[in-house]
Amino acid sequence: MTAAGSWNPSELPSQRGKTVVVTGANAGLGYFASEQLARAGAHVVLACRNAERADAAARAIRVRVPGATLSTVPLDVSSLDSVAAASARLAELDRIDALVLNAGIVHPPRTAQLSIDGHELVLATNYLGHFALTAQLMPVLQQTPGSRVVALGSMISRLMDSPLTDLQLAGGYNPWRAYAQSKIAMQVFGFELDRRLAAAAGASGIGEDARASALVAHPGYSIGGRSPRVPGVNEPRALKRFVDNLQAPMAQGKDRGAWPIVRAVADPQAHGGQYWGPRFLTKGEPALQHPTATSTDRAIAARVWAESEHLSGARFTL
Repeated sequence: MTAAGSWNPSELPSQRGKTVVVTGANAGLGYFASEQLARAGAHVVLACRNAERADAAARAIRVRVPGATLSTVPLDVSSLDSVAAASARLAELDRIDALVLNAGIVHPPRTAQLSIDGHELVLATNYLGHFALTAQLMPVLQQTPGSRVVALGSMISRLMDSPLTDLQLAGGYNPWRAYAQSKIAMQVFGFELDRRLAAAAGASGIGEDARASALVAHPGYSIGGRSPRVPGVNEPRALKRFVDNLQAPMAQGKDRGAWPIVRAVADPQAHGGQYWGPRFLTKGEPALQHPTATSTDRAIAARVWAESEHLSGARFTL
């Protein structure tokens, strides 16, 4: 099942006994990743900003996956206080086998906005809150053999590059630059986190299969109008269906966009430092991809890591 080219997204390896936390699990990629992992037997924790939508997503999964085991945790990744509160609850879990950093703003605001903590909103939501969440959950991740952090990147990193020298866009706000930078930062973080986890494991004598690891995944071009209808979760109107289906040659549904995320979580042969995405960049079955040079640049990573610690107040104990 896990040999190159033979992965079947509809027949996942059993995830029974595993606990997976998915941020932003009430809609889109997060919902479909949660449903797929629940179908494979994982206990999925839906970490969501809106409690009503989280409950609706949990109900939908239980209808579509009889016997699914789920729980919900309030989490607004744009608020560091909310991240701390959610982390305190999640840290009580006996294990976290995978932490999927998915929540975010897909359509950035036209003008600059600040988070409750005074940070540029897109950066705070898509990246900075996840940096803090991962730091605060690192003890339980490291006590879970073979745990994985899956950072959600984007193919926009191939279209709009940035050395991330102005994370807060103090020099001038542009919506798509804000989005691109937040996703590039997430990719930089994922690869740097894995390097640091590998070094810590090596120093402690922990084997490669047993150590905590980090992977990066991107969903290609995945849109709601090509996604399955799920009452209470995804109910696109006829016009959106029509418009989105005109993009069929290059677009896929968010159910398929979740495939690289799920493979990064569930493939027993996947390992830290890998980059998963659709085989044909914008769509297709999940396959290993080559990240951009910026995403794996160690000098950029060291600088972004230090700034992320400063902005979030979070510190990693590895």
